[in-house]
Amino acid sequence: MVVIIAEKPSVAREIARIVGANRREDGYLSGNGYCVTWAFGHLVQISTPASEVPWRPENLPILPSGFYLEPGSVPGPDGRKVPDSGCVHQLEVIRQLFNSCEYIINAGDAGREGELIQRYIYAYVGCTRPVRRLWISSLTDNAIREGLANLHDSSEFDTLYAAGKARSEADWLVGINATRALSIVAGHGVRSLGRVQTPTLAMVCRRYLENRNFVPQAFWNIKISSEKDGIPFVAVTKDRFPDRLKAEKALEGVSSSGELGVVKVEKKARSVNPPYLHDLTSLQKEANRRYNLPAQTTLDIAQRLYEQKYLTYPRTGSRFVPEDVFATLPGLIARLENHPVFGNAARKLKGRKLNRRSVDATKVTDHHALLPTEVFPSALGDLEAKIYSLVVARLLESVSAKCEMISTTVDFGCAGVELSAKGNVMVKAGWKEVQGDAGSEEGEDGQTLPEFVEGDVTPVLDAELAEGKTKPKPLHTEASLLEAMEHAGKEVDDEDLKAVLKDVGIGTPATRAGEIETILKRGYVVREKKSLVPTEIGLAIYDAVKDKYIANVEMTGKWETSLAAIVDGKVSARAFDASIRRYVQALTSEILAIDAPTLRSAAMGDAGPDVFSCPRCSSGMKMFDNVLKCAGCGHTLWRSLCGVHLSEECLRELFDNGRTSLIRGFRTKSGREFAAALRLGPDGGIIMDVERAENAVSGGSGT
Repeated sequence: MVVIIAEKPSVAREIARIVGANRREDGYLSGNGYCVTWAFGHLVQISTPASEVPWRPENLPILPSGFYLEPGSVPGPDGRKVPDSGCVHQLEVIRQLFNSCEYIINAGDAGREGELIQRYIYAYVGCTRPVRRLWISSLTDNAIREGLANLHDSSEFDTLYAAGKARSEADWLVGINATRALSIVAGHGVRSLGRVQTPTLAMVCRRYLENRNFVPQAFWNIKISSEKDGIPFVAVTKDRFPDRLKAEKALEGVSSSGELGVVKVEKKARSVNPPYLHDLTSLQKEANRRYNLPAQTTLDIAQRLYEQKYLTYPRTGSRFVPEDVFATLPGLIARLENHPVFGNAARKLKGRKLNRRSVDATKVTDHHALLPTEVFPSALGDLEAKIYSLVVARLLESVSAKCEMISTTVDFGCAGVELSAKGNVMVKAGWKEVQGDAGSEEGEDGQTLPEFVEGDVTPVLDAELAEGKTKPKPLHTEASLLEAMEHAGKEVDDEDLKAVLKDVGIGTPATRAGEIETILKRGYVVREKKSLVPTEIGLAIYDAVKDKYIANVEMTGKWETSLAAIVDGKVSARAFDASIRRYVQALTSEILAIDAPTLRSAAMGDAGPDVFSCPRCSSGMKMFDNVLKCAGCGHTLWRSLCGVHLSEECLRELFDNGRTSLIRGFRTKSGREFAAALRLGPDGGIIMDVERAENAVSGGSGT
């Protein structure tokens, strides 16, 4: 018997249908010599006992010698994480299947995270069976059959797993230490920081502050309306006037002259190449620009279309295809001739030589560019249709001819004032026919100009003074933030370093949307129409860490380069881990040394008044729904113990008298109910004195 394990039940069902495993079992499908089972994404996660230590400066940094694996978790009754029963059950199903099979086929998503998810499962259940790898870029029947007929040896992807494991552990180390350190500094609440999350927040805050602090400068231009051979046009002064009086004087001279003289005519034939095919990031950017869709929404829709067999693997970072895929495009385009919007564009390509600009096997990483498959959807919802059409349109654009145009610039003189008019004449629309100019990544501005030769004179029909103001860079949208994350080197001021980081991004195409969602969910940033605007707490965190390691774009970009080098076998995961641990030590010390009154003020802003005196330092403790937090030393006490939520009256009795009367309703992990009195321990934690003088159990100070 052969076991196939997919990342999701929906993918498992498609594979099971192909191999003939049609019997439904508990946690898998069976038949024809196969058992097809599945994960639910991250069934297994890394952890360490060190994560349970109290949140105190002396306990940082947390640098465990190793990690153990545990089932995915969910919040328990007291707010702390407990193993997810669904994950525990599915892992046991997988363990039994693995122990009874001949070999395993890894059908996880074909990428770094997909490989990591599978390998963690194998390690957790103690898998000893040989593993083959199914590596496919779409879920069409043909792709699955071809992939099963050409399985890879699992060892081919060892370095991919090593990079995924290195990324996972690095994020854990940076996240737990930076978050705890900043939360201690803030004095209230959990203030999350992360390896990619924090530089992303910094980009949003930096752009917001540049925009808010920008001082606009007024300027003036002279605009002249004229015509030649019955064709109207507009000429504008070549240089701005910073002084209104000088602009008005120049306007008087132009109006008195009454004539524009042609000084120079310059024509250039221009060819505009078609855009490359979409990768995930470029698709997310276009969907955000056109439809204001969040990046995560676009990813979710593309993933659904992939699972429905309409698109190839969406989490790709490449905008290119190899020769063998390019050879399939004519047949693919022929199937698109019935598309309700782009069918005509597809028919025009029939029999034509296709543009090869997106063909380059050396630039294809784990997966080629995003493409529609040979399966044509019969019906899609509104958003699904929009995302699918963006991929279809980009395919048709990318293989179409160049756009040919003539750009004309005419320089004029009038009463000593220099003016110019610019225009474009489309000679051959080429790829711009697919969507029109609205589909262009390089918008072309211009007017239709008459024919000019030097020495021509045209009348001044109207002249006016146009006032303008310099404008700041606009606030980040998700599209522009994705662009900044993809090309993080552009954010660097040092020119030498910028050259080194030219092609380095932070995060990956598959994770960038999640990082944006994280800073939104944390309340660090909000959406205002299309713009991303930092909140008070977001700005306070940025102000506290903006010049620290954790916000360093260059550092984060270099890590992504190192992770890619691990995949290529050029850097060892052990060396990367050693560098991360050195970084975390420096990072933690740096954050704990921060003096951030603005952050403390913002962090405490949503709390009530001080209601208790801290048993450690006597500073005021503020009460929140789930915790008590000291504004002085940061000491934390959880309000939920063994399934009982401590009321304000109960806490008042505890702090006023040092202990409470007997409280009933506590439960052990096995579900047994018991009663106990609470008292404050010598370290400021809560001690439970169980009824009938049973063993005193420390409730701890909370983490």
